[in-house]
Amino acid sequence: MIERRAFVAAAGAMIVGLTARFAAAPQGTPKMYGLIGKMMSVPGRRDEVIAILLDGTNAMPGCLSYIVAKDPDDENGIWITEVWDGEASHAASLKLPSVTEAIAKARPLIAGFGQRLTTIPIGGVGLERR
Repeated sequence: MIERRAFVAAAGAMIVGLTARFAAAPQGTPKMYGLIGKMMSVPGRRDEVIAILLDGTNAMPGCLSYIVAKDPDDENGIWITEVWDGEASHAASLKLPSVTEAIAKARPLIAGFGQRLTTIPIGGVGLERR
């Protein structure tokens, strides 16, 4: 059985270590902006929606990662995971002709939207840590 003082000391050291790790980004470095969201296609049209999403999003300034994935438990579900260099780049992307055209083309094939989460990415494979 672990002694209370040893546990508190270990927990404190772990918190200090994690704080130092995440605080290591230079001050003033803009935060990345992330979105994770679920979209549902009209039944049987998921592959068409995915093709539209992938075709209309190939050149978006400030986009560091854009992943479109099939939901393995929902035959109409699509998960989209995005990482941007900042929230302003994401907002600007919604005005790009290729994106507005993709949205217009996909709209009749979209049955609805599910969960949507905003994140602050820190780093990972393919992303520079900030």
